[in-house]
Amino acid sequence: MYITYDDSLRCFHLCNDRVSYIFRLAGGRYPLHVYWGPRVRRIRDDLLTRLSPYNYNDDTFSLHETPLDVLPQECPVFGGGDMREGMLDVIHADGTRMLDLQYAAYRIEEGKAPLPGMPSARGEGAKTLVLTLRDALSALEVELHYTIWPDMDIIARHMRVTNGGSANVLIERALSACVDFEKPGLSLTTLSGAWARERQMYTRPVVPGDQGTSTCRGASSVQTSPFMALSTMGTDEACGEVFAFALCYSGSFTASVTMDQHYLTRAMLGINPFNFSWDLAPGSTFVTPEAYLCYSSEGFGGMSRQFHTLVHEHITNSKYAKTERPILCNNWEATYFGFNEEKLLALASRAKDADIDLFVLDDGWFGHRDSDNSSLGDWYDDTRKLPGGLASLSEKIHAMGLKFGLWVEPEMISPDSDLYRAHPDWCIHAGDYPRIEARNQLVLDLSRQDVRDYMVGTISDALRRGNVDYVKWDMNRNINCWGSARLDAAHQRELGHRYILGLYDMMGRIVRQFPDVLFESCAGGGGRFDLALMTMMPQAWTSDDTDAWMRCRIQYGTSLVFPPSVMGAHVSAVPNHQTHRSTPLETRAAVAMGGTFGYELDLTKLPQEEIDQIRGINARVRSMQKLLLYGTFYRLRSPFNGNDCAWMSVSEDKREAVVTHVNAQACPHTKPMPLRLAGLDPELDYVDVDSGRIYGGDELMYHGMPLRKIDQGDYLTTQVVLRAL
Repeated sequence: MYITYDDSLRCFHLCNDRVSYIFRLAGGRYPLHVYWGPRVRRIRDDLLTRLSPYNYNDDTFSLHETPLDVLPQECPVFGGGDMREGMLDVIHADGTRMLDLQYAAYRIEEGKAPLPGMPSARGEGAKTLVLTLRDALSALEVELHYTIWPDMDIIARHMRVTNGGSANVLIERALSACVDFEKPGLSLTTLSGAWARERQMYTRPVVPGDQGTSTCRGASSVQTSPFMALSTMGTDEACGEVFAFALCYSGSFTASVTMDQHYLTRAMLGINPFNFSWDLAPGSTFVTPEAYLCYSSEGFGGMSRQFHTLVHEHITNSKYAKTERPILCNNWEATYFGFNEEKLLALASRAKDADIDLFVLDDGWFGHRDSDNSSLGDWYDDTRKLPGGLASLSEKIHAMGLKFGLWVEPEMISPDSDLYRAHPDWCIHAGDYPRIEARNQLVLDLSRQDVRDYMVGTISDALRRGNVDYVKWDMNRNINCWGSARLDAAHQRELGHRYILGLYDMMGRIVRQFPDVLFESCAGGGGRFDLALMTMMPQAWTSDDTDAWMRCRIQYGTSLVFPPSVMGAHVSAVPNHQTHRSTPLETRAAVAMGGTFGYELDLTKLPQEEIDQIRGINARVRSMQKLLLYGTFYRLRSPFNGNDCAWMSVSEDKREAVVTHVNAQACPHTKPMPLRLAGLDPELDYVDVDSGRIYGGDELMYHGMPLRKIDQGDYLTTQVVLRAL
């Protein structure tokens, strides 16, 4: 792995054993993108000049003769000859909005410095290139940070903007990464959806004009995901080139693709410029979130495995990051708000009988909360339901031999709450305009230090009082009525980003106080499923939709970026509470094994026969949980393309694998097609642990594994454990 600068070619080259990223300085001043793809030794001078439809002499490069509008840039800016949207757009004190950023210096650093106030990947073993650009007239300085690791084909990028002048500068656009592609025939893949159907996979051709995905909801959202991928023609799971982008950020974002008149395709990622600005005072610096650029020559599967390495090795950062997780039972779908201590203890006792590790008390334990219309912010025990409070309940749960978990929603406030009556200005609101509620709640203004300090104190007290082992941190609505009582008119458009910085501060302070607690993030299901929160919480609730077939789609799309180890997945009751669909317990369990495993149903209503079956399922999960969560992950069949779905996890030494196949509707008189596996050693023989059948790794990958149960009923599963002989 190395980062080099070739002074004769004015070229920077970031490289590891598999990938290269190259850009050059046109005229020694303007960084132009040259190459991103499989490792190359160098790009020679005659190829470097193929960067413009105009011929020019690099030594006499002039913006008057060669406008930046036709060049593939590393840091395009608006107003300086490039007619396209760029990474940076500022308004100077005189109202003008032009920049002329030219190369000033570079440095190469060992490792990677953390981003101030924001989560980012760890930099062990990495190298970082910092390229400094400067606008001579305004004294605005930009640092472009590029980090490369030896163990994955990913480059991290972010930008730091410093005002070296004497007057304030208003930033109206500051993105994290830009790549200009000279590749025809690209397709764009994004993840979009809604509550209960998050991260559905959509692919379409890139055409002239603007396309992409974004959100202005104040969160990374259920509607879309801070991710996009460009792929070459014919790319599938195993073959083809993919150029993917993911953002380490939890707020409003944009992931945009623009094809210009010369078929140059610009891809950019960062904070959404809509409803955003930042007043940059002299001497101050604005830092953008970190973006991850992933190259794969092995299709979407190769891309995902690189992102999974990023998450496992450089993002998740708690004691649970690489450990097996407790099997939990959450009371939500068993009781909703209608519980008392007697009911909870009965559920917990039944969970212990079913060989479950952790009992989680969900919403409704605080204030006077009998529905979702009150008490958020009042994080004191409801002694009507819990006569001895959290401390007594927790003690009784622990005495059963179970761990105890708790649900909280620290970012929200109910108008019907003691906290709101005392501090009505603490919520986000637009002056005297009506305060629009969603789910009967408002959003606390986390841009305020006093609000954050109060919530850190009251939530921490609840966690200590309950002696909790696990926390489900929820967030059930997005932001509207944008405004803060603490920000003046010149800074109101900073609220969205200030809220996210406040969230990171508040969440980080709480998480650091409880290093032995397993934290799981949640946002009305998968409404804030992003890399940033995973630096603090090693798993996230994937979706409120627990239906097995819908979860096949949701978890398939989520796995494009995120490994099973971060995906909360539970077995729920039938008929399912979201879709009213009934699926076999075996299928619900097999799908939930695609993530961090648990249950969300009323165990007291199950016959002993099913409790015994659950005990067997739990034993199976424990026997292979490390493989399920941390094995090399392969998607085999997409539920977006047909009537079934399949995936598998393979151990690092390729001697063990778990294969899961789910068929949707039964189809009579249909010949099952063999399921071709991946990631095995073709020279080894494998035994199907349950049936005793023996197969060669080569025949399983190149011919396929036989499937059964496709005509014996709807939503049946086949799960096979393979071990090398």
